[in-house]
Amino acid sequence: MGVRARAWALLGAGAGVLVGAAGPAGAAEGTPRADLSFHGSAVLTGDRVEVRLTPRDAGPAAVADASVRLRWSVPLAERQELPSACARTGERTVVCGTGALAAGRAGRTLALTVALRRAASEVTLEVEPAWNGGVSDPDRSNDRLKVLVLDTGDAYAF
Repeated sequence: MGVRARAWALLGAGAGVLVGAAGPAGAAEGTPRADLSFHGSAVLTGDRVEVRLTPRDAGPAAVADASVRLRWSVPLAERQELPSACARTGERTVVCGTGALAAGRAGRTLALTVALRRAASEVTLEVEPAWNGGVSDPDRSNDRLKVLVLDTGDAYAF
């Protein structure tokens, strides 16, 4: 009996450079603190990846404006039809504005479909803040994600 994995595949939080402000050890006195996170799903079908993503700010401070970087493990097609809040920034990268994020609330859900240069059996999607509104975010474990998305037509949640 074959079992097909429909559950999500979260490969783990990545480490990296803090975007927009120093971390807790180097945070400027008086810098507002907020805890950004991203939740959503990705579906790979042939050469298309559909992504739905909702940003959240656990607070304590609100974020005046933020953006999220989406990076794929394979090159994107030259031609993309992206939402107005999104822009392609590299061969494998798209950045999307999330807008303002109220403390303790989810932001608006972002939905986009990207075209890959060619069909793939799997892709890795990396999600991380591109700009966090200049706040200090001491918990980086929930805003840098890597998701393995297989060409099953199933939604892989993160």
